Amino acid sequence: MSGDRPTLPEAGRPVHGTAAGTAYLALPPTAVDARPSGPTRLILAWPGFDPPRSGAALAAAMPLTGVPTWRVYLELSPADGAPLEGLGSGALLESRGMAAYAAAVETAVDGLPAVLAELRADLGLEDGPVGLAGFSVGASVALHALARGTVPVSAAALVTPVLSPARAAASLERLAGGERDWDDAATAAAERLDLAPRAAEIAAGDAAVLLIAGAKDRVVSSLEITELRDRLREHGLNAVEAATFRMGHAMAAQPGTDAQPPTTEAVRVDGVLTDWFRERVAVLTEPDDAGGPATEAVAPETGTPAADLVEGVPVGRPPEAVTQPVYRPPAGSLTGGREPGSETGFEAGLDAGHGFPSATGAGEGLAPGTGMGFGAVRSPMGERPAGLSQPPPTATSWAGREGTAPGTALVRFDGSALEAAGGGMGRRN
Repeated sequence: MSGDRPTLPEAGRPVHGTAAGTAYLALPPTAVDARPSGPTRLILAWPGFDPPRSGAALAAAMPLTGVPTWRVYLELSPADGAPLEGLGSGALLESRGMAAYAAAVETAVDGLPAVLAELRADLGLEDGPVGLAGFSVGASVALHALARGTVPVSAAALVTPVLSPARAAASLERLAGGERDWDDAATAAAERLDLAPRAAEIAAGDAAVLLIAGAKDRVVSSLEITELRDRLREHGLNAVEAATFRMGHAMAAQPGTDAQPPTTEAVRVDGVLTDWFRERVAVLTEPDDAGGPATEAVAPETGTPAADLVEGVPVGRPPEAVTQPVYRPPAGSLTGGREPGSETGFEAGLDAGHGFPSATGAGEGLAPGTGMGFGAVRSPMGERPAGLSQPPPTATSWAGREGTAPGTALVRFDGSALEAAGGGMGRRN
């Protein structure tokens, strides 16, 4: 058992601890409009080598607050404890950088069963499948865990996963104008950690998979992401989707080691992942006005469970509005959120110089100090162009869509709406 087993605090508060030598930050379930629909009570997530590069930073960027499960953010570090160097730094072009990458990924995957066992004991959770999530190198950890069947998994959402260290190094060579200097051990590690040949093993786990790509990502191309999606489908995994967002590889501001105000891109990605997980591990509920137990939500006129979100956008709302009905926990909690029914509706920050000064004010639809308790959301993409129009999304009814009740209204974007949204909500593939 962990030598640093935590004492569970009052409901709604985050938990810090260590499981099998791995430090973690655990956010408890606080959603008031949903409950688990099956045995999945836990989602494990890993950060990357680039921002967000720590569990706390990833929790700030991607809190998944509306998912009614524990969300546990695990630290990712090489076996020797050396500080991580971002992929964009060019460290991956050297043998030591590749060795650090391999050590971080393989240590995390090898130790996952022991980490999960101690987490269940620490948090008082029963056995059952888990959800996996990750960013960049952390997303690669999740995919390798799927391929190896390390633990039972019901669903996995991966943001800009590094699918091939060799391809990533080739991209960095073009950016740096240099060549990699790998020894035989580094070359062997890169081949061993290439995920493309493991598509059949990933598909065999039969977990639902969501792959998120960045259209401006210069480390992992969106083509790699869609190629993996196609390979998984060829091997019989039908429950796999891919979406492309107009963003780069990083999902937080530098240095990315501490919790920071989420960027606009992070808020949008978090909204889509939240809705995706809710569709697969939760059922929506409505609190009883008289203070009684929550009842299952139903779609108007159809009498079927309500599910009116696709691409993270509710029917009748503008493309840039991402709804996350959540509970606002006590002040000071890392899991701060928005009241049920509120919208983020964030405007892009005024940080046209790509610096990251302290945020001031509050995003539209948020009172000062709400959200993650950081104030305004900032975007490294700069100010939204004046006069940008945003055509409304097109609502349609897709009867019989997989995972959706017949007659449920969903939103489908056309190309003009996506362009008007500035690539914010991305493109579903």
